Amino acid sequence: MAKNECDLKSCFLCKYCLKDWIPAVAANRKNFEIKKGQQLFKEGDPAAGIYFIYSGAVKVHKRWDNEKELILRFAKTGDIVGQMGLGPEATYPVSATAIETGLACFVDMAFFESTLNINTQFTKQLVLVLANDLKESEKRMRNLAHMPVKGRVAQALINLKNQFGTNNEGYINIELSRQDLASFTGASYESLFRVINDLQEEKMVALSSKNILITDEKRLMKLTEEIEI
Repeated sequence: MAKNECDLKSCFLCKYCLKDWIPAVAANRKNFEIKKGQQLFKEGDPAAGIYFIYSGAVKVHKRWDNEKELILRFAKTGDIVGQMGLGPEATYPVSATAIETGLACFVDMAFFESTLNINTQFTKQLVLVLANDLKESEKRMRNLAHMPVKGRVAQALINLKNQFGTNNEGYINIELSRQDLASFTGASYESLFRVINDLQEEKMVALSSKNILITDEKRLMKLTEEIEI
């Protein structure tokens, strides 16, 4: 297998489409390396196709006011991005940017729509992904409106640990800038900085450069139950 090619087994598309469709995927895919900070697509761009993440990590984000962004979710190995470009408007309503160097697989929209028509199991799984994305978005909006910043930061750290796991030292297995973590929690950089310091002083987390270790998940989880009145 070439360095910049996936194994036709690991990504979301290949896992759920018919085995007889794999040669068509191989013929229509485009594999390419994505560098940290590289944008896969930008909010408002024509929806050219769908991206499957083979390695690395990508943030999916949206403009929030003129100078701010809100990170809606992170995509890791095996995940799909660009599916929100489906529909009659045929534009991406969000942006996607790599936060780690990795490998992506791209298929254009015409081939993707043919895949949906032929592969019922894949279509079913995609519907489940879209439904989960909607549910998570609604939960995020509720938290932004009603949960204190400290609770949102706690929830974000727990979600990141669940999604990316931990490394050998127990740190959450993804390096995020403080600005990206602030954008993920819907908080200002200054508020995020204060909350992280508070959590460290209260011995719920430990820090090492950009790495975060959850040291008391039970107490951290308790913060997510607090709602502003």
